[in-house]
Amino acid sequence: MHPESPAIFSIVRIGSLLASLLVALGSGTNYAFSAYGPQLASRLHLSHTRLNVISLSGTVGVYGTAPLMGKLVDARGPRPLMVIAFFSLLVGYSGIRHFYVQGLPDGASGLSNWVFAALMACGFFTGVGGTGGIMSATNATAKSFPHRARATTTGLVFSMFGLSAFIFSTVGHTLFLGDIAGFLLTLAVGTSLPMILGFFFVRSIPLPTSEHDIIYSGEDADDVHTPLFGHQELSSSVESSTATRIHPHSASADYVISSSSSTQSERIQSNASRRDIASTSKKGSTGPVIRGLALAVNGNVGLISQALYANAVPTYDEREAAKWQSAQVSTVSISNCLGRIIIGVIADSSHHLMETPRSSYISFVALLFVISQTTAFAVNDVTGLWKASALLGLSYGSLFGLFPAVTIEWFGLPHFSENWGFMSLAPVIGSNILSIAFGRIFDAHSRAPTPEPRSPISHTSSPSESHSMCFEGRACYADSLKLTIAACTCAFALGVYAGIRDWRRQKGGDVDGGARTPIEDERWEEV
Repeated sequence: MHPESPAIFSIVRIGSLLASLLVALGSGTNYAFSAYGPQLASRLHLSHTRLNVISLSGTVGVYGTAPLMGKLVDARGPRPLMVIAFFSLLVGYSGIRHFYVQGLPDGASGLSNWVFAALMACGFFTGVGGTGGIMSATNATAKSFPHRARATTTGLVFSMFGLSAFIFSTVGHTLFLGDIAGFLLTLAVGTSLPMILGFFFVRSIPLPTSEHDIIYSGEDADDVHTPLFGHQELSSSVESSTATRIHPHSASADYVISSSSSTQSERIQSNASRRDIASTSKKGSTGPVIRGLALAVNGNVGLISQALYANAVPTYDEREAAKWQSAQVSTVSISNCLGRIIIGVIADSSHHLMETPRSSYISFVALLFVISQTTAFAVNDVTGLWKASALLGLSYGSLFGLFPAVTIEWFGLPHFSENWGFMSLAPVIGSNILSIAFGRIFDAHSRAPTPEPRSPISHTSSPSESHSMCFEGRACYADSLKLTIAACTCAFALGVYAGIRDWRRQKGGDVDGGARTPIEDERWEEV
């Protein structure tokens, strides 16, 4: 006889959740790029387009490796990813710090292609480390808590991911005011150490016998035990005479489902072979659109702040500009955290009290993005930029707090991390296009600062004369925001479509697979 799995509020389950929160806190520092990116560009004489390419290398590291990371954590658990995250974060931020401290060689007017490629590699490593940490934490949390609390708990983990930039930006600028090298050292050490703790304490805890997820027939049932692309073969345990299989939420073979559920499992797996990939693409298309544009804008909030500040003052003060940058990063991070918590609570509550599909909130999140981008377009002074930053963080946090639970609803829990990885991969294309466009538009309005009007003191704190800046305020990036507003509007339309589609399916409509009827709960037995 094997022991019963721990209670929902047991010490071991809560301990794993707390460790997951700490790991998530060390995983989201790619959002802090705006806190040091402009200074990096100034010291190394990078154009805004090149700076955006370095930022994109981190984005590719985060989202480009997500499917592989997800498949690995689904198959092997969180420990291998913790090791990857530790070394990736340590190497990535230490490398960026090294190149910043080293600066340009005497007489050089810019970075060599080799050094630029090395900076891109370092940025990529920081992204890989962030993905390893958050994938492990989210996977363990999603599999350790029941369906009724899953959006809340995963949203809580993702909220720490969103709060990461604020914590590190605040600590770094408090301890190392104006010292970017010290800030990068804080990132290198502070992000890698939580992964050591996660290696020992983050794990998925089997659910108690009393906690079951209802499986539905129709299209949702097709997806319950299958990955987003491809499907799994019937397990040998189903085909065997004992007809038992491991419960999808279990982290241990100590807990299995009785043979009475095996027939349903076979039928679900058989239905999986009829998956329509085109339908899958339609369901998952909303998130990538708005996440891609959010990544592009979030990575450039520092440049937006810098442009508005430079336009408002007669003498540019780099330390004062850095304070405004840090303020925007902190505002985005805090509202990001709040959005992830709030949307999780709302989605869980309405889903279980009113049976509202969580996907119905996608259009609400997309509308928040439209408002945030419109607000950013209307702001023409750095003192009012916090409004756009707060709305951007709130909408982005709501998106990340909602979509993990929606992904589980659409595609099932057993391959959640792999499916979430593919969902995370999609925004890379959109963010690449928008980020490069932002950099080119910004460069088109930029020029080298003029030293003549400035005093010797102010000139020493100004950007490098070889590094171009934009002094035109909102005109530096307005055309970029027109693109993001159009993309958000398209995402809103897709969100409305997804919500209506799931509402009809839940009410028994024939939408891509027929009515949605509950299957008998799976029963647990000890072996």
